[in-house]
Amino acid sequence: MKTLRHHTLLYDTACPLCCAYTSSFITHKMLDAHGRQPFETLATFEQDFIDVERAADEIALVDTKHQKVYYGIDSLLKVIGNAWPWGASIAKTKWIYWMLKKLYALISFNRKVIVPSVATTQGLSCTPRFNLKYRLIYILLSVFAVGYSLYCFSNCIMGLPQTNWYSELGIGVGQIVFQSVFLIRKKIETIWNYIGHLMTVSLMGSGALGLILLLHYSVGFSQPLLLALFAAVVGGMFYEHKRRITILKLPYYITYTWIAYRVLVLGVLVFIL
Repeated sequence: MKTLRHHTLLYDTACPLCCAYTSSFITHKMLDAHGRQPFETLATFEQDFIDVERAADEIALVDTKHQKVYYGIDSLLKVIGNAWPWGASIAKTKWIYWMLKKLYALISFNRKVIVPSVATTQGLSCTPRFNLKYRLIYILLSVFAVGYSLYCFSNCIMGLPQTNWYSELGIGVGQIVFQSVFLIRKKIETIWNYIGHLMTVSLMGSGALGLILLLHYSVGFSQPLLLALFAAVVGGMFYEHKRRITILKLPYYITYTWIAYRVLVLGVLVFIL
Protein backbone atom coordinates (compact mmCIF):
# COMPACT_ATOMS: atom_id res chain seq x y z
CA MET A 1 0.00 0.00 0.00
CA LYS A 2 1.40 3.38 -1.02
CA THR A 3 2.01 5.86 1.80
CA LEU A 4 1.06 9.51 1.36
CA ARG A 5 4.05 11.44 2.63
CA HIS A 6 4.47 15.12 3.53
CA HIS A 7 0.74 15.33 4.34
CA THR A 8 -0.79 15.83 7.79
CA LEU A 9 -4.40 15.39 8.88
CA LEU A 10 -5.63 17.82 11.52
CA TYR A 11 -7.94 15.91 13.84
CA ASP A 12 -10.14 16.59 16.84
CA THR A 13 -8.62 14.81 19.85
CA ALA A 14 -11.96 15.07 21.68
CA CYS A 15 -13.75 13.19 18.87
CA PRO A 16 -13.44 9.36 19.12
CA LEU A 17 -14.49 9.04 15.45
CA CYS A 18 -11.70 11.36 14.30
CA CYS A 19 -9.12 9.66 16.54
CA ALA A 20 -10.13 6.21 15.28
CA TYR A 21 -9.90 6.78 11.54
CA THR A 22 -6.80 9.00 11.57
CA SER A 23 -5.06 6.38 13.71
CA SER A 24 -6.21 3.69 11.28
CA PHE A 25 -4.66 5.60 8.36
CA ILE A 26 -1.29 5.57 10.13
CA THR A 27 -1.59 1.95 11.32
CA HIS A 28 -2.29 0.80 7.77
CA LYS A 29 0.55 3.02 6.46
CA MET A 30 -1.74 5.18 4.32
CA LEU A 31 -0.05 8.10 6.11
CA ASP A 32 3.43 8.15 7.62
CA ALA A 33 4.11 8.26 11.36
CA HIS A 34 3.75 12.05 11.38
CA GLY A 35 0.59 11.99 9.27
CA ARG A 36 -1.75 13.45 11.85
CA GLN A 37 -1.68 16.42 14.20
CA PRO A 38 -4.08 17.56 16.96
CA PHE A 39 -6.09 20.51 15.72
CA GLU A 40 -5.61 22.43 18.95
CA THR A 41 -1.80 22.45 18.52
CA LEU A 42 -1.85 24.45 15.28
CA ALA A 43 0.99 26.96 15.27
CA THR A 44 0.43 30.61 14.41
CA PHE A 45 2.28 30.36 11.09
CA GLU A 46 0.09 27.37 10.10
CA GLN A 47 -3.04 29.42 10.74
CA ASP A 48 -1.85 31.87 8.07
CA PHE A 49 -2.62 29.42 5.26
CA ILE A 50 -5.21 27.13 6.94
CA ASP A 51 -8.86 28.19 7.19
CA VAL A 52 -9.23 27.40 10.90
CA GLU A 53 -13.02 27.78 10.97
CA ARG A 54 -13.48 25.48 7.99
CA ALA A 55 -10.97 22.99 9.38
CA ALA A 56 -13.11 22.71 12.54
CA ASP A 57 -16.13 21.87 10.38
CA GLU A 58 -14.33 19.58 7.93
CA ILE A 59 -11.14 17.69 8.72
CA ALA A 60 -8.19 19.29 6.94
CA LEU A 61 -5.30 17.57 5.19
CA VAL A 62 -2.23 19.78 4.92
CA ASP A 63 0.36 19.31 2.20
CA THR A 64 3.30 20.41 4.35
CA LYS A 65 5.65 20.62 1.38
CA HIS A 66 3.57 23.02 -0.71
CA GLN A 67 1.29 24.47 2.04
CA LYS A 68 -1.80 23.33 0.19
CA VAL A 69 -4.89 22.32 2.19
CA TYR A 70 -7.71 19.89 1.38
CA TYR A 71 -10.92 19.92 3.40
CA GLY A 72 -13.68 17.43 4.25
CA ILE A 73 -14.34 14.62 1.80
CA ASP A 74 -11.54 15.89 -0.45
CA SER A 75 -8.99 15.31 2.31
CA LEU A 76 -10.19 11.73 2.83
CA LEU A 77 -10.25 10.99 -0.90
CA LYS A 78 -6.70 12.34 -1.18
CA VAL A 79 -5.50 9.82 1.41
CA ILE A 80 -7.59 6.90 0.18
CA GLY A 81 -6.95 7.70 -3.48
CA ASN A 82 -3.21 7.62 -2.92
CA ALA A 83 -3.54 4.05 -1.62
CA TRP A 84 -6.28 2.90 -4.00
CA PRO A 85 -6.46 5.15 -7.08
CA TRP A 86 -9.32 3.13 -8.55
CA GLY A 87 -11.42 3.82 -5.43
CA ALA A 88 -10.87 7.57 -5.71
CA SER A 89 -11.78 7.48 -9.41
CA ILE A 90 -15.13 5.86 -8.59
CA ALA A 91 -15.75 8.21 -5.66
CA LYS A 92 -15.12 11.27 -7.82
CA THR A 93 -17.86 10.29 -10.27
CA LYS A 94 -20.19 13.31 -10.22
CA TRP A 95 -23.24 11.88 -8.44
CA ILE A 96 -21.23 9.61 -6.11
CA TYR A 97 -19.01 12.54 -5.12
CA TRP A 98 -22.10 14.68 -4.47
CA MET A 99 -23.58 11.99 -2.22
CA LEU A 100 -20.31 11.47 -0.34
CA LYS A 101 -19.93 15.22 0.18
CA LYS A 102 -23.43 15.50 1.65
CA LEU A 103 -22.97 12.40 3.80
CA TYR A 104 -19.67 13.73 5.09
CA ALA A 105 -21.26 17.07 5.99
CA LEU A 106 -24.18 15.32 7.73
CA ILE A 107 -21.80 13.32 9.92
CA SER A 108 -19.26 16.09 10.48
CA PHE A 109 -21.73 18.79 11.55
CA ASN A 110 -23.45 16.29 13.85
CA ARG A 111 -20.39 14.47 15.14
CA LYS A 112 -20.63 16.05 18.59
CA VAL A 113 -24.18 14.72 19.04
CA ILE A 114 -23.34 11.34 17.52
CA VAL A 115 -20.38 10.75 19.84
CA PRO A 116 -20.40 13.13 22.82
CA SER A 117 -17.20 14.56 24.22
CA VAL A 118 -16.16 17.06 26.83
CA ALA A 119 -14.91 20.22 25.13
CA THR A 120 -11.24 21.00 25.69
CA THR A 121 -10.31 24.29 27.29
CA GLN A 122 -6.74 24.27 25.96
CA GLY A 123 -5.68 25.42 22.51
CA LEU A 124 -7.99 25.89 19.56
CA SER A 125 -11.48 24.41 19.70
CA CYS A 126 -12.32 21.87 16.99
CA THR A 127 -16.05 22.03 17.64
CA PRO A 128 -17.89 22.41 14.31
CA ARG A 129 -20.18 25.38 13.83
CA PHE A 130 -23.86 24.73 14.44
CA ASN A 131 -25.60 23.99 11.15
CA LEU A 132 -29.39 23.96 11.42
CA LYS A 133 -29.93 22.37 7.99
CA TYR A 134 -27.82 19.31 8.71
CA ARG A 135 -29.15 19.05 12.26
CA LEU A 136 -32.72 18.98 10.92
CA ILE A 137 -31.81 16.38 8.30
CA TYR A 138 -30.19 14.23 11.00
CA ILE A 139 -33.24 14.55 13.25
CA LEU A 140 -35.72 13.78 10.46
CA LEU A 141 -33.81 10.72 9.26
CA SER A 142 -33.58 9.52 12.86
CA VAL A 143 -37.31 9.99 13.47
CA PHE A 144 -38.14 7.88 10.40
CA ALA A 145 -35.68 5.12 11.35
CA VAL A 146 -36.76 5.02 15.00
CA GLY A 147 -40.46 5.11 14.10
CA TYR A 148 -40.11 2.16 11.73
CA SER A 149 -38.07 0.15 14.23
CA LEU A 150 -40.58 0.69 17.04
CA TYR A 151 -43.49 -0.13 14.72
CA CYS A 152 -41.91 -3.46 13.74
CA PHE A 153 -40.96 -4.37 17.30
CA SER A 154 -44.27 -3.39 18.94
CA ASN A 155 -46.16 -5.64 16.53
CA CYS A 156 -44.16 -8.61 17.83
CA ILE A 157 -45.26 -8.04 21.43
CA MET A 158 -48.63 -9.54 22.30
CA GLY A 159 -50.91 -7.39 24.41
CA LEU A 160 -49.51 -4.06 23.23
CA PRO A 161 -51.77 -1.71 21.26
CA GLN A 162 -51.23 -2.23 17.52
CA THR A 163 -49.89 0.94 15.94
CA ASN A 164 -48.76 1.88 12.46
CA TRP A 165 -45.67 3.63 11.17
CA TYR A 166 -47.42 7.00 10.95
CA SER A 167 -48.54 6.91 14.56
CA GLU A 168 -44.99 5.99 15.63
CA LEU A 169 -43.67 8.96 13.65
CA GLY A 170 -46.16 11.21 15.42
CA ILE A 171 -45.11 9.82 18.80
CA GLY A 172 -41.46 10.47 17.94
CA VAL A 173 -42.13 14.08 16.97
CA GLY A 174 -44.24 14.48 20.09
CA GLN A 175 -41.31 13.27 22.19
CA ILE A 176 -39.11 16.02 20.74
CA VAL A 177 -41.71 18.72 21.44
CA PHE A 178 -42.41 17.36 24.93
CA GLN A 179 -38.74 17.35 25.93
CA SER A 180 -38.11 20.78 24.42
CA VAL A 181 -40.77 22.32 26.68
CA PHE A 182 -38.58 21.54 29.70
CA LEU A 183 -35.65 23.37 28.09
CA ILE A 184 -37.64 26.42 26.96
CA ARG A 185 -35.41 28.78 28.95
CA LYS A 186 -32.22 27.48 27.39
CA LYS A 187 -30.55 28.92 24.29
CA ILE A 188 -32.08 27.67 21.04
CA GLU A 189 -28.77 26.08 20.01
CA THR A 190 -28.68 24.17 23.31
CA ILE A 191 -32.15 22.81 22.58
CA TRP A 192 -31.16 21.70 19.07
CA ASN A 193 -28.03 20.07 20.46
CA TYR A 194 -30.08 18.19 23.05
CA ILE A 195 -32.54 17.01 20.39
CA GLY A 196 -29.59 15.71 18.38
CA HIS A 197 -28.36 13.73 21.39
CA LEU A 198 -31.90 12.51 22.07
CA MET A 199 -32.21 11.13 18.55
CA THR A 200 -28.79 9.48 18.74
CA VAL A 201 -29.85 7.63 21.89
CA SER A 202 -33.07 6.63 20.13
CA LEU A 203 -31.09 5.40 17.11
CA MET A 204 -28.87 3.31 19.37
CA GLY A 205 -31.95 1.74 20.91
CA SER A 206 -33.49 1.16 17.49
CA GLY A 207 -30.34 -0.55 16.31
CA ALA A 208 -30.44 -2.89 19.30
CA LEU A 209 -34.13 -3.62 18.72
CA GLY A 210 -33.41 -4.28 15.05
CA LEU A 211 -30.78 -6.86 16.00
CA ILE A 212 -33.20 -8.50 18.44
CA LEU A 213 -35.85 -8.65 15.71
CA LEU A 214 -33.44 -10.34 13.29
CA LEU A 215 -32.63 -12.98 15.90
CA HIS A 216 -36.31 -13.35 16.75
CA TYR A 217 -37.22 -13.95 13.11
CA SER A 218 -34.38 -16.47 12.82
CA VAL A 219 -34.81 -18.55 15.99
CA GLY A 220 -38.07 -17.34 17.53
CA PHE A 221 -37.99 -15.77 21.01
CA SER A 222 -40.67 -16.30 23.62
CA GLN A 223 -42.77 -13.32 24.66
CA PRO A 224 -41.17 -13.11 28.15
CA LEU A 225 -37.71 -13.09 26.56
CA LEU A 226 -38.71 -10.38 24.07
CA LEU A 227 -40.02 -8.25 26.93
CA ALA A 228 -36.85 -8.85 28.97
CA LEU A 229 -34.65 -7.86 26.04
CA PHE A 230 -36.78 -4.77 25.41
CA ALA A 231 -36.40 -3.79 29.09
CA ALA A 232 -32.62 -4.26 28.80
CA VAL A 233 -32.50 -1.97 25.76
CA VAL A 234 -34.57 0.69 27.56
CA GLY A 235 -32.25 0.43 30.57
CA GLY A 236 -29.22 0.95 28.35
CA MET A 237 -30.86 3.93 26.67
CA PHE A 238 -31.73 5.41 30.08
CA TYR A 239 -28.09 5.16 31.17
CA GLU A 240 -26.78 6.65 27.91
CA HIS A 241 -29.32 9.51 28.01
CA LYS A 242 -28.36 10.28 31.59
CA ARG A 243 -24.65 10.23 30.70
CA ARG A 244 -25.17 12.68 27.85
CA ILE A 245 -27.28 14.97 30.03
CA THR A 246 -24.35 15.13 32.45
CA ILE A 247 -21.92 16.03 29.66
CA LEU A 248 -24.30 18.72 28.39
CA LYS A 249 -24.80 20.04 31.94
CA LEU A 250 -28.58 19.98 31.56
CA PRO A 251 -31.11 19.35 34.37
CA TYR A 252 -31.05 15.71 35.56
CA TYR A 253 -34.84 15.41 35.44
CA ILE A 254 -34.79 15.59 31.62
CA THR A 255 -34.00 11.86 31.60
CA TYR A 256 -37.05 11.15 33.75
CA THR A 257 -39.38 13.26 31.62
CA TRP A 258 -38.13 11.25 28.62
CA ILE A 259 -39.32 8.04 30.30
CA ALA A 260 -42.50 9.70 31.59
CA TYR A 261 -43.53 10.67 28.06
CA ARG A 262 -43.31 7.09 26.81
CA VAL A 263 -45.29 5.80 29.79
CA LEU A 264 -47.91 8.49 29.22
CA VAL A 265 -48.21 7.64 25.52
CA LEU A 266 -48.54 3.93 26.28
CA GLY A 267 -51.32 4.67 28.76
CA VAL A 268 -53.20 6.79 26.20
CA LEU A 269 -52.85 4.08 23.53
CA VAL A 270 -54.13 1.38 25.87
CA PHE A 271 -57.10 3.54 26.78
CA ILE A 272 -57.95 4.43 23.15
CA LEU A 273 -57.21 1.10 21.49
